[in-house]
Amino acid sequence: MKKIGIIGGGQLGKMMILDGKRLDTQFAILDPTLHCPAHSIADSHVVAEFDDVGAILKMAADVDVVTYEFEHISVEALRKLEAQGYKVYPSAETLSRIQNKLVQKQWLAKHDIRVPDFCAVEGLEDVKKAGEIYGYPYMLKTCTGGYDGKGNALVESEEKASEAYEALGGGRLPLMAERLIDFDKEVSILACRSENGEMAVFPVAENVHKNSILDETTVPAKISDASAAEAMQVARDCLKAFDACGMLCIELFVTKEGHILVNELAPRPHNSGHYTIEGCYTSQYENHVRAILGLPLGNPDLIRPTAMKNIIGARNGIAEVSGLEEAYRLPNVKVHIYGKEQVKTGRKMGHITATGETLEEALAAVRAAHEAIGI
Repeated sequence: MKKIGIIGGGQLGKMMILDGKRLDTQFAILDPTLHCPAHSIADSHVVAEFDDVGAILKMAADVDVVTYEFEHISVEALRKLEAQGYKVYPSAETLSRIQNKLVQKQWLAKHDIRVPDFCAVEGLEDVKKAGEIYGYPYMLKTCTGGYDGKGNALVESEEKASEAYEALGGGRLPLMAERLIDFDKEVSILACRSENGEMAVFPVAENVHKNSILDETTVPAKISDASAAEAMQVARDCLKAFDACGMLCIELFVTKEGHILVNELAPRPHNSGHYTIEGCYTSQYENHVRAILGLPLGNPDLIRPTAMKNIIGARNGIAEVSGLEEAYRLPNVKVHIYGKEQVKTGRKMGHITATGETLEEALAAVRAAHEAIGI
């Protein structure tokens, strides 16, 4: 029996465990929150902070392979694990090239993978200089730690450059500037590579964000065959460029001309890949487990049109779920509640998936279920 250690016990880790258990795999997690989403189904739980190297080593001592469900963790801790002979997937080297967004973009550009124009920012003068180069508005980003729009600031004019700079730490954090893309669509693609080098690429998913948080994902994306083929090739190129093992999510812009630009990468299963649980022959979570255990990868193809909608917290307080009975009267709807004890505004509390004969049918079902569900 194999045992996997997961750094992080959130919803992504929980869904990884749910799929991995069918393979009779055991799981240990490390997470500072005792009653985190994955706690109730993990075989063991080390309660510790994500930068606690000693605790990470303690968890690793009892597993066959270590993985992680988010990228804001210590690369040095992963390197120490590897130096002691532990298997870590994705590797510390892969994470080191993705964790810092500036390094990530530089690595992509080095491998001739198209990205928006970007540059490093050392101070307020550089913020103003970026405006001269890219025009206004443009994006100012923290190089590390950002997610769901956190760590991003839109620089609307030279007069507001100082305000954006201060909003992102005023120089206390490493920053980068990026040309704002007038894109046609935001899409993402999930790709997986096993330790044996086998690859599986999922369909292109179309994403809609609200307040910089993913709201809805629909698959297949309504883009041209040429754009879809380009996105699939970009996914394979990214797997090779970063020598990734396990799941890799590539967030992409489709330009008005139909070309593909890479926005950001995540070396793990991803929110925009939740649809794969009901929508594909093999989910992103199962393929991640297969990949890091060296098993053959499963078929990533779409079974039929699928839509996913996130359940986002709209207030702060104790989490209580209502409306499940009404939601489940809708055919082909699946509700996933993550089990977080506290609701917070903007926090992902669950998601809803539906399949249909058409994309419109699937989307109507998840929207109707979303109206019924309250947390």
